[in-house]
Amino acid sequence: MKRLSAIGWMATVTVLSFASPKAQAQHTIIPIETKNNALVFQTDANRNVGIVYMGPRLSDKQEYGQVAAMYKQGADYTGVNNAAYATAGSRNLFEPAIAVTHADGNNSLDLQYVRHETKKLDDNTSLLTIYLKDPAYNFEVTLYYKSWFNEDVTEQWSEIRHNEKGNVLLNKFASAGLHLKAGSFWLNQFHGDWAREMQPEEARLTHGIKTLDSKLGTRTNLFQPPVFMVSLDQPATEEEGTVLYGALEWSGNFRIDLELDNQDNLRIIAGINNYASPYTLKPGEVFTTPAFLSVLSTHGKGEASRKLQQWARNYKILDGKGTRLTLLNNWEATYFDFNEAKLKELLKDTKKLGVDLFLLDDGWFANKYPRNNDNAGLGDWQENKKKLPNGIASLVKEAQANGVKFGIWIEPEMVNPKSELYEQHPDWIVKQPNRSEHYFRNQLVLDLSNPAVQDHVFNVVDGLFTKNPALAYIKWDCNAVIYNAYSAKLGNQSHFYIQYVQGLYAVLKKIRAKYPTVPMMLCSGGGGRVDYAALQYFTEFWPSDNTDPLERIYMQWEYSYFYPAISMSNHVTDWGKQPIKFRTDVAMMGKLGFDIVVSDLKEKDLRFCQDALTTYNTVKPIIWQGDQYRLQGPRENAVAAVMYVNAAKTNGIVFNYLVSNRYDAGSLLPIRLKGLDPQKRYTIRELNVYPGVTSTIDSSKVYTGEFLLKVGFNPEVKSGRNSVVLEVKAVN
Repeated sequence: MKRLSAIGWMATVTVLSFASPKAQAQHTIIPIETKNNALVFQTDANRNVGIVYMGPRLSDKQEYGQVAAMYKQGADYTGVNNAAYATAGSRNLFEPAIAVTHADGNNSLDLQYVRHETKKLDDNTSLLTIYLKDPAYNFEVTLYYKSWFNEDVTEQWSEIRHNEKGNVLLNKFASAGLHLKAGSFWLNQFHGDWAREMQPEEARLTHGIKTLDSKLGTRTNLFQPPVFMVSLDQPATEEEGTVLYGALEWSGNFRIDLELDNQDNLRIIAGINNYASPYTLKPGEVFTTPAFLSVLSTHGKGEASRKLQQWARNYKILDGKGTRLTLLNNWEATYFDFNEAKLKELLKDTKKLGVDLFLLDDGWFANKYPRNNDNAGLGDWQENKKKLPNGIASLVKEAQANGVKFGIWIEPEMVNPKSELYEQHPDWIVKQPNRSEHYFRNQLVLDLSNPAVQDHVFNVVDGLFTKNPALAYIKWDCNAVIYNAYSAKLGNQSHFYIQYVQGLYAVLKKIRAKYPTVPMMLCSGGGGRVDYAALQYFTEFWPSDNTDPLERIYMQWEYSYFYPAISMSNHVTDWGKQPIKFRTDVAMMGKLGFDIVVSDLKEKDLRFCQDALTTYNTVKPIIWQGDQYRLQGPRENAVAAVMYVNAAKTNGIVFNYLVSNRYDAGSLLPIRLKGLDPQKRYTIRELNVYPGVTSTIDSSKVYTGEFLLKVGFNPEVKSGRNSVVLEVKAVN
């Protein structure tokens, strides 16, 4: 599991305490301060560590010691209601972050403060470490808080260890705990299913526990992702209100508990789901939980998302500050029905369209059980001799001859029962030996807790690159969930769900060690797998198989709260009834790709796509690296509008879409822009104008930033002009 990187031990240690040595155990104040916020811990006379403050940072650090006395909320019967890492079996009366059974069978745990240290890792990053120990048992927990000053982002995780005379059973092992105070709390969560990802729901939290969780094993956020928002006092808007974003960095089963207690305070506990997963911890062994990230904004959801996006680009997503390849995918053009000749024609279309890469999707492999549909062949990663008699190598060469790159689809974690792999290695497959198999998309999951399976999955990828060194892109799919969870390799089945994900990360880490720069898409029939642990290994993710551009406006809107545009793969397809311009405009709000039959395009449609790609290559740095502002939401307005602005505030791109078919619906009012410099002067020009159409926007007019921010600009969206892309550019 995740361990602290070596850099964490290189910086100078600072121990913070604002009390006399005699009273230090009672009054130690431990603040984490970022540019705008503070998370403050305090110890008491019994060496408990509690959270006393989370909010805007104070100028005088000494005053953090006065915070707790300002709250008169009635009795805390336990003294640990605000525990930084709540335990089970002792005094805590609420949901614990950790619950254990000691080697002697005792189920109680009491973690007391030992010491803490703060290390500055670089000019922007700090690490707080808090050491806790049970006074009755040789059992320790170390809490880590890594904070990024400028982005106001914090990651929390824990290390659990013991030296008892025998094994200890970890019944719950959360990554993090938070304790918030406010008049009320509003949870914005997300749900969905295939083609209906990232559907938002917001409601006031009431007393008791609200649990967000998944038990699917893999592609675990198919129904519910491990991301959420909590607004304090009232629902936050884009620009107003206090809101906390939370996300667990884990690609397996997760659990997030939000509990409103008897004092009307909110406790948030997040980590790996302990469902069917009690973990046996040996003496001297270290169990390291995944990171839970949070970001707090006192100026609405927009500010929080911009902070998180900036952090992700700078520190988390693979090559987050780099570039991405535009592509043409063959899936919706051919599905499984293709051969070498047909693919070579599509390669010519790739060059004609003007994208960087051709992506060969599912169906290129397996011979004994040919991959002609999704019932067979998965797991047998040799080229299908009938479809590709000259192998992948001939297609890579053909791509090079056409001046484009070549990429390929794989799903190496899965297997069809109708495959040679299934026949040869039944012990590699996740299934109960005494129960009938149950399939998800006609397939089963390979047991990545097994090192032999890890080697097999690595070799699938390594073999492709060994045979085809010029291979330039991998689309890594993952379509099945885990049924009948069982590993033929593991002695302790309770470790399976955890070790499956650890095995996946081990494979990805090995791939990245050998192929550090190859772009890879994290795909799973949609948002069934995206999280910030996986995005350390992938350059982008596939938000949904639903590529209807109208639906995508809504989905991409919600995803953008947590993930930057550079990480979202958006393809132009034949889904939906909108014209090619509308479809292309929507897909440009991220990493653009095409999944169409280029030869079927009308002359003007093709020319539009070619021109749009030229434009995209010019403006994509603003979209990928700029600050995003959501101007008008699709759920509340007839016109949805999103804006991206570069750091210098000299260039912006505004996407406007008609999302209503009501009579006379359109941009009746001006849309206020955001992120511009009120002192600068700007021109506005329409981009992606369809061939033969004259834009109604007068690009010669000049507006002050103040005017555009306070009055706004009307993009003139209406029926027949349902998608408008604008470039805002500063002039001298």
